[in-house]
Amino acid sequence: MRRTALLLTIVALASMALAAPAFAAAPTGDLYANRTTIANLPFTESVDTTEATTDADDTEAVGACGPVPTDASVWYEYTATSDAGFLVDTNSSTYSTGIVVATGSPGSFQLVTCNAGAIAVPSIPGETYAILVFDYQGDGGGNGGTLDITVADVPPPPVLDVTVAPTGHFNSKTGVATIHGTVTCTGGDFEGKSFIDVQLTQAIGRIRLSGEGFTTFSCDGTTQAWSAEVFSSTGKFAGGKATVAMFAVATGPGGSDVVDATMSVTLRK
Repeated sequence: MRRTALLLTIVALASMALAAPAFAAAPTGDLYANRTTIANLPFTESVDTTEATTDADDTEAVGACGPVPTDASVWYEYTATSDAGFLVDTNSSTYSTGIVVATGSPGSFQLVTCNAGAIAVPSIPGETYAILVFDYQGDGGGNGGTLDITVADVPPPPVLDVTVAPTGHFNSKTGVATIHGTVTCTGGDFEGKSFIDVQLTQAIGRIRLSGEGFTTFSCDGTTQAWSAEVFSSTGKFAGGKATVAMFAVATGPGGSDVVDATMSVTLRK
């Protein structure tokens, strides 16, 4: 009986050992000394950072960006081959990410740039850049998650085309005018910086009305209708001729495209 009980105990302990959960290990690149070298662009990787740590090297690199927590941080290194710059994009990750790019090494880091989610980095051929990606805990979502990182050449600036319809509208009760048209933009948004600003002026007798409207659009390659409501603090817009000054901007990682125009429109109900 004792032998049987002993065997059962051994089997039970072995079963418990086999059933014990397997914890994720710290990812490659958790420490600067083990940083992942990016040989060629484009580079993509998906990494579990839930067991990533932070240390004094991380704190030093982030220091120039301000007092930002550097939780669940991982390191990469890229040596630029041109002066065209490169883009680091981590927006597809399952948690909010911060990105720091610096030259030098621990004890002598020199900040190049920093941002959240995505960042365009100016480059010098032959210069080596340290890239630190971390969970800044600004979202309260815990420690790390799945990091999806892409490092690629900076794309060309967006291409933008905007039209303004020759006829706008006004509300006879509120005096609010609506200006509209179409916008076509290719090249992709960067931090949502694609917008149209409209300034409208109209002379009614001796009164000169003026107001400003604003709208945003997606730079996704399609032709879209846009409209902006314009309010005047000096009176109500009415039917008849008015002047539109339109200013549109689309910004991508590689730069911006700007369209501006001034034209006459007719306001109708």
